[in-house]
Amino acid sequence: MATVQHEDPTARAKAWLAEDPDPQTREELSRLIEAGDTAELADRFSGTLRFGTAGLRGELGAGPMRMNRAVVIRAAAGLAAYLRRHGHDGGLVVIGYDARHRSEDFARDTAAVMVGAGLRAALLPRPLPTPVLAFAVRHLGAVAGVTVTASHNPPRDNGYKVYLGGGSQIVPPADAEIADEIDSVGSLADVPRADSGWETLGEEVVDAYLERAVSVLTPGGPRNVRVVHTSLHGVGGATLAAAFERAGFPAPVPVVEQAEPDPDFPTVAFPNPEEPGAMDLAFATAREHRSNGVADVDLVIANDPDADRCAVAVPDPESEAGWRMLRGDEVGALLATHLVHKRARGTFATTIVSSSLLSRIAAAAGLPHTETLTGFKWLARVDGLRYAYEEALGYCVDPEGVRDKDGITAALLVAELAAELKESDRSLTELLDDIAVEYGLHATDQLSVRVDDLSVIADAMRRLREAPPAKLAGLTVLSAEDLSLGVEGLPPTDGLRYRLAGDPRQRVSRARVVVRPSGTEPKLKCYLEVVVPVADASEPATARATARAVLESLKADLAAAAGI
Repeated sequence: MATVQHEDPTARAKAWLAEDPDPQTREELSRLIEAGDTAELADRFSGTLRFGTAGLRGELGAGPMRMNRAVVIRAAAGLAAYLRRHGHDGGLVVIGYDARHRSEDFARDTAAVMVGAGLRAALLPRPLPTPVLAFAVRHLGAVAGVTVTASHNPPRDNGYKVYLGGGSQIVPPADAEIADEIDSVGSLADVPRADSGWETLGEEVVDAYLERAVSVLTPGGPRNVRVVHTSLHGVGGATLAAAFERAGFPAPVPVVEQAEPDPDFPTVAFPNPEEPGAMDLAFATAREHRSNGVADVDLVIANDPDADRCAVAVPDPESEAGWRMLRGDEVGALLATHLVHKRARGTFATTIVSSSLLSRIAAAAGLPHTETLTGFKWLARVDGLRYAYEEALGYCVDPEGVRDKDGITAALLVAELAAELKESDRSLTELLDDIAVEYGLHATDQLSVRVDDLSVIADAMRRLREAPPAKLAGLTVLSAEDLSLGVEGLPPTDGLRYRLAGDPRQRVSRARVVVRPSGTEPKLKCYLEVVVPVADASEPATARATARAVLESLKADLAAAAGI
């Protein structure tokens, strides 16, 4: 989000240059000013990155519309002022960072500002997964935490995510209060920054995280499962391998080309396991890995670059790759079923864009269930939370340890489930069929449109609000809810939700569509769900084919209605 400025961009650039603390961005900005590149200057100085519930995220470079040391110092000063205003003088702020360009620099600037403001600061010992930072906030009793990461964004981006005490991401009104404090920061020269005085934590914090992570497993349970793992050039590889070793699983087979952190992400267009092609090398590694001439890989697991998300793929002889990526909703249902089997108690939660299947699983187990807005900043605040997931590959299986999505503990729990099934000569795919028979097939898909011009998204949302469709895929739209007005006790958010009637002729019992702009990327996202009854174990394949056809029709009709 940006705050718009109307001042001459060249004048703003010269003023910015005078106080920029970073030789790298000063040189970059000087070249633009000398070249008279008014278009580029206008882009960089048309406003400021706005601090919101996702913190900050943007392209690296000089100027207030980019991620750089000046922007980070202001953000840190605003956060420090907010913490002091709320009575946390002298409190501890834990700071983590990934291996992206400038991440460690931004983390050290944050530590310098916190100490300069009279707070205590502790840096994680090295680039580590975001869940380790979220754990450390709770483990060390910190008043806040910061992690410098842009998660699965392109290599040119970086970001700044804030956690408050308890290890949950910020939500309103804290985000607006911190933004106001940032806006109140004057000259950077007036921001106190210490040259030293912060702590660099030792490996004991990682050991404590790993000890907590393996506690999600049943002691002495089956561990015979072979996994190929990719960290997609991020920071999750070593931590996941250590967790698997501590838990007693065989060592994961790494995707060598993607195993080490690399901020340029050279083998993928986007370092996101959901993106086309991102998993190709992992599937190739799985096909090549053989023992005594026989393929022996049971699962492919991927983490995104900061390892807070977990993707799972299963063998699929009908697929050209030989593997099929499970949707986030499928993994969410598998983990829920596994936790119910392990007699988990407490509230199961998911988001309004995720499958409604979780509500059926929770109800059958006699467990509370709730839905929140999109994002773990909301899910983490559910009272009595025991398990939460969102369809974008995020799972919280241990909210008392990490009150956020955690791709490491999710991977451990998926591996445990696969090992238990393998011991009975069964698979995750067969368990998904069982779930479909018990609750009906809840098939989900997504229509995601990436844009260069954000007005395309605004226009699409306007069209859908002004002329909501009466039918989609031949199914009658029963209700069209504008989520910006607030529905069912949820805070207002920019989105639309359509509930669709079933149609016996199409073998559909009901359907649902949610449309919203992405909060972190220039995308319009449309989340689709179709529920198809499944009578017995012979029907899941037919039901999936039916659902695929209806989902494709939904995509086409929705795209036409939105003009995208």
